[in-house]
Amino acid sequence: MAGFASFKILLVSGTACAALGFAVPAFAQTGTEQSTPEAATPTGAAVPVSDAEASTEPQGRENEILVTGSRIRQDPNNSALPLQIITTQEIQRNGISSPEQLIMFLSTNGSGADNLASNADVTSGAQRGTNGLSAANLRGQGSAATLVLLNGRRVAAHGLTGGAVDVNQIPFAAIERVEVLKDGASAIYGTDAVGGVINFITRKDYQGLGFNGFTDVTEAGGGNIYRLSGIAGYGDLDEDGFNVMAAVAYSWNKALRGEDRPFVNGYQPDRGLSIDTRGTPIATAFNIGANTRPNSITAAGTLLTGLTLTAPNGANAAAGGINVLDLPGGAGCESMDGGLPYDEALWNAPSTYYACAWDTGRAAVLQQPINTLTYYGRGVVNLGMGHQMSLEVTGSDATSAKRFSNAQLTANTTNLAIAYPLNSLTAATYNSVFNAIRAAFPAQAAALDGRYGRPIAYRWRCIACGTREYVTNTKTLRAAFGVEGPLFEGWDYRAGASYAKSESSSVLGTGYYYRGTLGNGDYDPNAPAVAGAAAINGFTPRGLVGVMNSGLINPFSLAQTPEGLAALESVSAYGATLYGGQYEVKQFDLSLSGPLFRIWGGDVQLAVGADVRRETYEFNGSDAAAASAPVIFLAAFDNINALTPKNRTVKAAYAEMLVPILPGLEVTGAVRIDEYSGFGSTTNPKVSVKFRPIDQIMFRGSYNTGFRVPSFNQIFNGLTEAPYLGSDIADPVRCPGGVPTSPVGTGTPCDQIRPNIYTGGNRELGPETAKQLSAGVVVQPAPLFSASVDWWMINVDNTIQTLTLRQLIDNAALFPERFLRDPPETGTIFGIDQRWINAGSRRTQGLEVSLRGGHEFGGSSRVMAGLDGTLLLKKREKLTPTAQYGPSLIGVFTFAGDLGVRWKHNAFVSYSNDDVALSLSQIFRKGYRNGALPGIAAGTVTRPGYNAFVKDYIVYNLSLSYTGLAPGYKLTAGVRNLFDTEPPFAITYDGNTGAGGSWEPRVADPRGRSFTMGVEVKF
Repeated sequence: MAGFASFKILLVSGTACAALGFAVPAFAQTGTEQSTPEAATPTGAAVPVSDAEASTEPQGRENEILVTGSRIRQDPNNSALPLQIITTQEIQRNGISSPEQLIMFLSTNGSGADNLASNADVTSGAQRGTNGLSAANLRGQGSAATLVLLNGRRVAAHGLTGGAVDVNQIPFAAIERVEVLKDGASAIYGTDAVGGVINFITRKDYQGLGFNGFTDVTEAGGGNIYRLSGIAGYGDLDEDGFNVMAAVAYSWNKALRGEDRPFVNGYQPDRGLSIDTRGTPIATAFNIGANTRPNSITAAGTLLTGLTLTAPNGANAAAGGINVLDLPGGAGCESMDGGLPYDEALWNAPSTYYACAWDTGRAAVLQQPINTLTYYGRGVVNLGMGHQMSLEVTGSDATSAKRFSNAQLTANTTNLAIAYPLNSLTAATYNSVFNAIRAAFPAQAAALDGRYGRPIAYRWRCIACGTREYVTNTKTLRAAFGVEGPLFEGWDYRAGASYAKSESSSVLGTGYYYRGTLGNGDYDPNAPAVAGAAAINGFTPRGLVGVMNSGLINPFSLAQTPEGLAALESVSAYGATLYGGQYEVKQFDLSLSGPLFRIWGGDVQLAVGADVRRETYEFNGSDAAAASAPVIFLAAFDNINALTPKNRTVKAAYAEMLVPILPGLEVTGAVRIDEYSGFGSTTNPKVSVKFRPIDQIMFRGSYNTGFRVPSFNQIFNGLTEAPYLGSDIADPVRCPGGVPTSPVGTGTPCDQIRPNIYTGGNRELGPETAKQLSAGVVVQPAPLFSASVDWWMINVDNTIQTLTLRQLIDNAALFPERFLRDPPETGTIFGIDQRWINAGSRRTQGLEVSLRGGHEFGGSSRVMAGLDGTLLLKKREKLTPTAQYGPSLIGVFTFAGDLGVRWKHNAFVSYSNDDVALSLSQIFRKGYRNGALPGIAAGTVTRPGYNAFVKDYIVYNLSLSYTGLAPGYKLTAGVRNLFDTEPPFAITYDGNTGAGGSWEPRVADPRGRSFTMGVEVKF
């Protein structure tokens, strides 16, 4: 692998050398630059060089173009629309190499689990099926409430989720700029445009040939990024009447493992963090009962079955697990890699006195490896008289690998009746474990002696199995055809058709094995037999259970024999299909725009249009999960959610009118009617106002309504049942607050509960609706200075969500039907219903701030500074229409959803001249309330180093570009995270899934300081 990495570095560097060495005069003519420059304007950029849609028409009068959020031409820097334009200069200045990094960079983007790092570990509920997905989440309204466009048209949602667009499919090598509309836009685009709109805009009329090589190499190793791209274009529309262009890019994002970064440390008890798992590389012995099936080695019970082994704190250690490393005289839990003492106080589990834990976060990847190919092609031809016809094709092929902790094998009395036997292979280890337990509990020595020879039941982390891995491949394809041109007296038309598809599939990589048993514990005859294993009780051992019960694998040792490893390999499920899905969008659209008549302030402008869209989604299960197929241990199959193709047809018509009442006062009104098959029709208006009393000041504001329809999965998914494995919830009726203070099964009001969790779709779901209001001011006292502040409000009703367990626990009186009891209403909770619902309302308010300033020294020398920030003023929810709004959710930790970070900003200062551009940028993310494990949450435990609030996250990026080498050449070098700032300590460990640990991927970048180098060559 080291050689391959070196080859890629050489390849990227060689791009520049080859271009320098072989440039010849025949290629010396540089093509159209087509790059929107940065500027001290409200958008952060000068007037873009092309429309925000597929048009190649020149700018209209007074720098008027089509911008995101409107069908009427206007100057984006003199508009009522709160638009931010991300230029290629800003992208390069911050060393951004992918759409995901760009989305994370935006201060207006929320802090949800929308990136690859947030979904790299074990996930549950709504986050399942996010393999390989990176999504946008403007203003924290959720990834399904942000509309993502490519040249003004929709792209297909991710093939697995069917609800959010994977931004990694965007052809980044062809991007000219990115427009971010910080406002609702359902009156123009329809569904999903609640949090805002992100429009990736490609180059339109490129001429020449260009190459780009980029590396981003971390100082500490791991997580390196490489990218190669090329772009070519031929034909001048004005002179030749046509233009064709194409771009292709390939990127490698290498894996970064938790063990490669010291801040990933799940054992920091003084700070309130410890891991809740007793599945350790040296197994923990338990008092599991018997599986009475005739072929079971536990039919007569196990060594500790029914025993009470009293620990010094008075608890029964046999119930909580005994690890020989933690017994008196043992080597200690820390003697195994990743091992740590189990903190029984933090987890309110006194019976775990002699248990060890294991840091699962060190085995997970912090950055998922992903290799991505993107391509883009476009051809446009002049038809004469100003009419044009264009065809655009783009696609991607991405393969990611989601890797997380090794499988934990927990013995039970049904389908995983595993135990360590006493035989010729195991005698030495068996006796060592038996004698250590016997010595630690002399009062029970006689009872143990009477059980000598019974197999030892255990909980074990299978290091020899390898980390678990899902490999996901996502292919996308999008084709768009368009015609446009003039009609009469300033009117023009645009018509187009597009097709987009996203197809994803996940297969099992390492770490997965056939279980080998039926539901009752009998060996499954369809599972593979164990290589090299003798018969057990007259039966051929099969699958993982057969491997463990044969004694070929030793769970009480870190070293395994070749025979044991061969036995494991013989029952591997490597390459089995997990699931797959496909999302398709077919769309036809037509719009007309132009002036109606002239009034005091200018021409009244009108745009009208219609579009028809058909969306199709299907989700495939796996033959490996069929009822007759052998079970694959711990594989998260979703056959219950398999969908034959489901269709949705959308018909829409809209109108937009701009009325210039006075030279400085404009009012724009828009309305759109959408008719959805299965949901009926919805009408959404928008009114925006711009008032510029003097050239230096502009006031703007808007009111609009919006909506979001539920995804196919949210409606049609089947019912999934999964046992809750955490130790942090209690019955909220018996124990107000639902925070446990005693272990499970103790019979106390506040003992831990482990119910089944039921998730799935809801065919009664309706759309969520939104009302939005904004008001702002833009000040431009001088050509190189601008400042804007926009207040915004988003009120969402009928919110589509799965309530978190904590929300259900805290609001149990509102949702008694969600707690399944036996007997009903008064009995023990055996299940919690966590299916999708239309749950109440959400109220969010904030401020968007943009500052730009600069000074020119004469010639081309210039100093610039700027800041883009978002201040969250309000975030509250109520869970039913009649309930009261809950407390503020700003800066409150949750395992899922958006953190609601109060303040985020990106700031920069730069110097540039004809040849050099030097910049320093700062990325700031405000701290938030920390998570808390059960002992601290219940107030029964205090730890001196526990920080109730997570520290602010602040990093600096440095960049230097040089263009003086020769025309058409650009060299860029930079340092990301200049001061090597680690993610702040945060308690994110989830006892249910075993994911998380000591940092927060929704806020911080785990890679540390890295060095970037980019080479761009144009001919």
